[in-house]
Amino acid sequence: MVIRMNPNYPLYIVSKNRADTRLTSKALEKMKVPYHIVIEESDFDRYSTVINKNKILILPEKYLDEYDTFDELGRTKSTGPGSARNFVWEHSIQRGAKRHWVMDDNIVGFMRWNNNLQLYVTTGAYFRAMEDFVDRYKNVAMAGPNYFMFASRKSKAPPFITNTRIYSCNLIKNDTPYRWRGRYNEDTDLSLRMLKDGWCTIQFNAFLQHKITTQAIKGGNTEEFYKHEGTLPKSKMQVDMHPDVSKLVWRFNRWHHHVDYRPFKKNKLIKKDNIIIPKEPNNYGMALTYV
Repeated sequence: MVIRMNPNYPLYIVSKNRADTRLTSKALEKMKVPYHIVIEESDFDRYSTVINKNKILILPEKYLDEYDTFDELGRTKSTGPGSARNFVWEHSIQRGAKRHWVMDDNIVGFMRWNNNLQLYVTTGAYFRAMEDFVDRYKNVAMAGPNYFMFASRKSKAPPFITNTRIYSCNLIKNDTPYRWRGRYNEDTDLSLRMLKDGWCTIQFNAFLQHKITTQAIKGGNTEEFYKHEGTLPKSKMQVDMHPDVSKLVWRFNRWHHHVDYRPFKKNKLIKKDNIIIPKEPNNYGMALTYV
């Protein structure tokens, strides 16, 4: 008998203008993992025809009005996904959760990296394993899986690394004194503010996400930002937010930001009291199958 394991903490997808693709939603449906998807009210009719209405949350306008875009343009253009991410943070607290997952809407699937093979998972045990690992420690503010393109068959990497940025699929400790801000680079900004205050982050290599690049499919920030203005405003805002560890660079025929995470190597994981680490690996019921 197969015992299906799901995450302990609530999962949220933040989405905009992608009812036709809804990649992350499809991936979680296939895994039979419960979730909510957060959209703006104008998108409801399109999403409600393809997703169970009970899974849809409408973003309250106040989160758009009150969001700190870190510029002077206010709501003259899209605030980006940060306002919806702040909403799910509060929503998860109201549910009594100690942490929550929030993820982008362009993730094709989730993978386990084992013996240098990227293997798609079909169970919520993928999320539970990361949750249980993070919950061993007192001071992990945020964690999440690495991008699949950074864990190739020929590369070597540890199961996880600490104190770097967490992108696109974020497991967040709810009682930390932060909220999302910035029209762009909100993932990097939140990671850096946590690290500067002495918290730790964990980026898993043992668990990966197959994310489509932001500009590869319509909707989301592709339509709102990058299609019209390129990447310079995005990269410049990151340097303005954290000039002490960020710089503007020109690579691959476009502007990027480069962040130096070396100053945060001194942040050390603090294990909770009475935590016993199992001697044998726990696969959470996951087994390799061929289809």
